[in-house]
Amino acid sequence: MAVTVRDVAKAAGVSPSTVSRVFTAPEQVQTSTRDKVIEVASRLGYRPDPTARSLRSGRTESLGLVIPDIANPFFPPIVKAMQTRARTHGHTLLVADCDEREADELETIEAIVKKVDGLVLWASTLSDGRLRELAEEIPLVLVNRHVPGIPELHVSLAPGVTQAAEHLRALGHTSCVFVNCSRPEHLRGKAIRETFDAQGLGLVELGPYDPRFETGLHAATLAIANGATAILAHNDLVAVGVLHGLTAAGVDVPGEVSVIGIDDTLLAGLSIPALTTIRISPQAVATHATDLIVETITGSATAQHLVEVGSRLIPRASTGPAPHRA
Repeated sequence: MAVTVRDVAKAAGVSPSTVSRVFTAPEQVQTSTRDKVIEVASRLGYRPDPTARSLRSGRTESLGLVIPDIANPFFPPIVKAMQTRARTHGHTLLVADCDEREADELETIEAIVKKVDGLVLWASTLSDGRLRELAEEIPLVLVNRHVPGIPELHVSLAPGVTQAAEHLRALGHTSCVFVNCSRPEHLRGKAIRETFDAQGLGLVELGPYDPRFETGLHAATLAIANGATAILAHNDLVAVGVLHGLTAAGVDVPGEVSVIGIDDTLLAGLSIPALTTIRISPQAVATHATDLIVETITGSATAQHLVEVGSRLIPRASTGPAPHRA
């Protein structure tokens, strides 16, 4: 038999109307009471009727997330963690992939915008003007894209990149390559180049390319031609491609060339050798992104609201002393 509102109310020691408000107007319920009701509802397996809630509140109780590439191993853990976090707010999560193309992103947004109460766009390809227009239509949060007047979650690579540069310098590397797969306006390559320069490391930038495994295979050949002893890749997927390309060319990792990725996905620990990488916490990203869009929907987040998630280096077997110090 399905668990009812009255079952949850009795177990939580509150009235049925309080339970209803928790799932239709949570901002009207004290935090301690809301958390208790959500915990009891989850334990009992209670699932509120989304159609009924929508009719009563005018909301869908759904959040939208548009990401560049669902095939990238970086995103599934974030999606899973956002689903979990969304449930604690009484929402479900709808996820769509725009394949990093502006036309596809627009089409995707048009398809889901009326089905959700708010949108999270990851590294959006849309113009600033179009994003401002969209923010007038629906509560909007941007991830890794800055548009004044729109709440933003920024994933900062600066701490991790600094640690990576320090790590390579300590190992005696002076000639490095960065495999860039970012669009020029993201300025990731410029920031990384400045960080490496500050550590006295020479850096050659390759790209920008598409962030694919095949990119790493191609970049490995170019890095060898440049005489690099260390390679920093746009993400773990590209870095694993670099590892395969170097192995195919008979180059020892890390004996001749060290390799560093970005994201710390499952691939990093499974690659051979295990990949040194810059970790971005999926749980932290998911928690902050979900909370920020819910706050934007309820009006408690300001238009200038900025939340930042940091990064850190995870050293593994793919980095070692530069050849002249081996």
